[in-house]
Amino acid sequence: MIQTTKAGTDNRILQEDMVAIYEKLSGPEKDKLRNSTILLTGCGGFLGYYFMHFFSHFAEELQIKQIIALENFLTGTKDWLDNLVDSNPDLIKLYEFNVITDSVENVPGAAEADIVIHMASIASPTFYRIYPIETVDANITGLRRLLDFYAEKQLRGFLFFSSSEIYGDPFPEFIPTKEDYRGNVASIGPRACYDEAKRFGETLCYLFAQKYNMPIGIARPFNNYGPGMNINDKRLPADFAKAVIEGRDLEILSDGTPTRTFCYISDAINGYLKVLLHGQFDVFNIGMDNPELSVREFAEIFNRNGKEIFDYQGQISFSQSADKEYLTDNPNRRCPDITKARTILNYSPAVLVEDGIKRYLEFLHINNGKLV
Repeated sequence: MIQTTKAGTDNRILQEDMVAIYEKLSGPEKDKLRNSTILLTGCGGFLGYYFMHFFSHFAEELQIKQIIALENFLTGTKDWLDNLVDSNPDLIKLYEFNVITDSVENVPGAAEADIVIHMASIASPTFYRIYPIETVDANITGLRRLLDFYAEKQLRGFLFFSSSEIYGDPFPEFIPTKEDYRGNVASIGPRACYDEAKRFGETLCYLFAQKYNMPIGIARPFNNYGPGMNINDKRLPADFAKAVIEGRDLEILSDGTPTRTFCYISDAINGYLKVLLHGQFDVFNIGMDNPELSVREFAEIFNRNGKEIFDYQGQISFSQSADKEYLTDNPNRRCPDITKARTILNYSPAVLVEDGIKRYLEFLHINNGKLV
């Protein structure tokens, strides 16, 4: 039985998730991580929270040499990172770093990295609309600088985080959506800075993989949620979690009918690791393929579990955003076809949404609403 309590955190939910991620990796996948130096950009965000905890949690089992963590803290969180570094000072090296303007060659140990995970990008619509040019630059300029630096180095894996947003608002006949769907995306509009930057980032990855035979994996996430998502993130799961904690109504800023599938973070991270360790260029949808829930149904699950965990007394309410462009180009439906990831990567998400939301709220209850 794998030990669950280690330095960095004693939150039961997080510890259980770390073990679940590890146990769903195959032997060859674990072997690719052994004796590696791992460099992560955007390590202070939602996904970084789980990657950083996972690599530090299993550093001994995988004989990880070093974790090089880069973050500019524009929207990333620092308190939990400081705690993690303090508990693993020889393993984790944290640097304040801007992928757009700073040179990775100046980061100690970066040239020896075997694994590169590029997460540096704003993913919350509220924040990427505040920082649209920075969002473009992180996904294009920052990515290009990393690709140039590592093009002729011997990497075991390079992971680029694209997005399900590259599909835009798919026509009904393309839902569930496969990787070969070319998208219905607005190149001009409030979401274009994110959507189109991710699309061009994929093109860069494709070109560098062709020219330099780089082992680049592209992941297209579909609506992740769970521990590590800051309640001030402004995305739907965070908004609902914050409302539960503060005892406010679960406010829906639409008619509640748009639908999504939602993937719990441990299932998502397992999928991303499989994409990373695939060892050759390819692109994969990573998410949960069912059930496809309306925003209203998603709120109802938060309501039920909020009552149980927080003695929540709020209701579900409907309103309109003061922001006139809040719903502009917002996809009406989003549901992945994950057949490719299931078949090639043996990816098998298993956490039901009801259970995942309960775990997210339990995590927040244990931590008094914070990430540490």
